[in-house]
Amino acid sequence: MQVTPQELPEVLEIAPRKFGDARGFFSETYNAMKFADAGILSVFVQDNHSFSATRGVLRGLHYQLPPFAQDKLVRVTKGAIFDVAVDIRQGSPTFAKWCARIITSQAWNQLFIPKGFAHGFLTLEPDTEVIYKVSNIYAPEYECSIHYSDPELAIDWPLDQIEPLLSAKDSVAPLLKDQPDLFLYAGKGTNP
Repeated sequence: MQVTPQELPEVLEIAPRKFGDARGFFSETYNAMKFADAGILSVFVQDNHSFSATRGVLRGLHYQLPPFAQDKLVRVTKGAIFDVAVDIRQGSPTFAKWCARIITSQAWNQLFIPKGFAHGFLTLEPDTEVIYKVSNIYAPEYECSIHYSDPELAIDWPLDQIEPLLSAKDSVAPLLKDQPDLFLYAGKGTNP
């Protein structure tokens, strides 16, 4: 397993090994001991699976507040996404900065997004399936979202002049500056 810090160093790209032969392949996509050796101490309690029928589906930017904040481990089993993490830890040297990776079933890469970061993705292919582990249960009363086109964030979504397909909730999400609650930065290398 190869672990690569991203432009926001707490966000990690993970490349599990894949072993193939005439029958197909085998891959260990999660191993608590190997993740701990890489510094990821999250205990995942829920798996989520999303299917997007068309290219251009945009989900996010989402996060949950404490005590239901979530670390996420995102992978694609079919298709491809432009996966985004935004630092929303007040006082962080990278506050309101974002990073993104293209995550695909072909590349077999994953993205680890810790607490204190908003998360969203854009499908790059039709019939895309995303599976992600989270370290806390879904708690709708603690769920928050930031509008994907927030000018303060200026995320360079690869929309290629198409209008993204959004949920009703995401289409009216507030801007970062209008968020009543965010995370506080706890220092380098720590999660809130």
